[in-house]
Amino acid sequence: MKVSSEFSKYANKYDEYSIIQDKVAKKLLSMVKDEPKYILDLGCGSGRLSKDITWKYEKLLGIDFALGMIDIHPRAKNIECMYGDFNDSALFRDKLSKYNFDYILSASALQWSDDIEKTFKDIKSLNSSVALAIFTSNTFSTLYKTASLKPLLPTKEKVYELQKRYFNINFEIVEYKLKFNNVRDMFKYIKRSGVSGSRNILTFKQMKKLMDEYPLDYLEFEVVFVSS
Repeated sequence: MKVSSEFSKYANKYDEYSIIQDKVAKKLLSMVKDEPKYILDLGCGSGRLSKDITWKYEKLLGIDFALGMIDIHPRAKNIECMYGDFNDSALFRDKLSKYNFDYILSASALQWSDDIEKTFKDIKSLNSSVALAIFTSNTFSTLYKTASLKPLLPTKEKVYELQKRYFNINFEIVEYKLKFNNVRDMFKYIKRSGVSGSRNILTFKQMKKLMDEYPLDYLEFEVVFVSS
């Protein structure tokens, strides 16, 4: 199943499970300078950033490839939502280039880029300040080691190298932990929150083995913040 379809499937429950994403969004907004008036939100989801912005702005354009998320995103005179995939360079060339954005924001989305270098290049083409929060391969590190699986997400080293090439701005690494009462709740969170892209990467047998052997009562997250 496509990642976009899975995000749509759990859209109505997403905010109940987006604990870490909420923390990430608040930190990201704290890094934004000068109270920008014209904002692009790439991978806007259910509208966490638009809900948390405290300053007055003229226009926020939210882009997402999950129709279920767009359906529940807040709407207002100064908020517009558009279906679009940041993996598609035509979105930037044919649509987004027609706008003049003060700031490009993206919280907890760009880790799912098919080609993060190409996405950075497309973002750079819009000539705007940026504040980007990207989950890295150290997210769920113990889970992947226990299951003998390779991480799905880009490494912090790769993101750092690319941001130096395309932006050369502030780079910060933040680690989070989220505790659970039991392993079953933990895996329910993974499925519903979107931090794994809702990808079914384990067989039933592998999942049972992992639930029996996982040594921690928490999940690890690592997020890099790239900001002008």
